[in-house]
Amino acid sequence: MAIRLLALDVDGTLTDGGVYMDGSGNEYKRFDVRDGMGIALLRKGGVEVALISGRFSPATERRAAELQITRLFNGVGEKFPVLRALTEELGISLEETAYMGDDVNDLECLRAAGLALVPADGVEEARGAADRITPSRAGYGAVRDAAEFILAENRRAAP
Repeated sequence: MAIRLLALDVDGTLTDGGVYMDGSGNEYKRFDVRDGMGIALLRKGGVEVALISGRFSPATERRAAELQITRLFNGVGEKFPVLRALTEELGISLEETAYMGDDVNDLECLRAAGLALVPADGVEEARGAADRITPSRAGYGAVRDAAEFILAENRRAAP
């Protein structure tokens, strides 16, 4: 079955997990351009992409806008109800959904998704729930690895 939706955690998946702040409280995050290209390739391949972040961040909003991701859930307490509501809204089953996360607050989504992806440096509990662990670390091409895997699997699943 083809993957039609990739939902991504942000901190520790799309970023290296670091949050940089200056003395005025301005926040900075590092995003990898290869991950951005992976997201663009997914969208070109017909896969919807959503961001579900437990931590609110203006930097996440900015990156989502740059990548033309309109399904952004920024600062949500529980991720699974958001994921479930999103799949229902889109008419996509959980089996057709990939979820990528790195920590214990992603476990419910990882266990429910048809394809559970975790960056190489995800916590042990997340790696244990993964169908696939990417060769790259979070914020250093892990999302690109996931995108390439999904696109290759979708090509294999095509009639």
